[in-house]
Amino acid sequence: MIRAVMVISTQGKPRLLKFYEFQPPEKQQEIVRYVYGALSGRPDHVSNFVDADSVFGQGTRLVYKHMATLYIVFAFDSSENELAMLDLIQVFVQTLDKCFKNVCELDIIFNFNKLHTILDEMILGGQVIETNSDQILNHVDDVARIEKSSSTTSLVPKSISARFGR
Repeated sequence: MIRAVMVISTQGKPRLLKFYEFQPPEKQQEIVRYVYGALSGRPDHVSNFVDADSVFGQGTRLVYKHMATLYIVFAFDSSENELAMLDLIQVFVQTLDKCFKNVCELDIIFNFNKLHTILDEMILGGQVIETNSDQILNHVDDVARIEKSSSTTSLVPKSISARFGR
């Protein structure tokens, strides 16, 4: 099971935190500090897998990808395949690139709702439900279209007299 998805800047600022098991805010901050501390000091030529037993519990690992000014991190337990998680990060990045045309940190900051929608289309309750980036983008476009149509069409009339043309 995937326990968390984090996008952290190289300055240690969390840009996206999604925990699939409840974590109080203090614990979330501790996790972000631990993850940033563990990743920021690692050289580029070492493995992308890190044990996270001390912060998440027994059998938990982190897999990450360092891109420009961001760390994209998935925390998962022993029931998940490490290489599948690395591939899932790649699908996530490819989907973001298709959505934002070469994603950068500012895209993530200013479009966090779309980022959450993309992640929700990929992972539900800690389980992977979709890995096809085209399908994910189709669903995201559908959600955006529904949001746009619902915000322009009022389902409740402003007044009864306006409804009946009086």
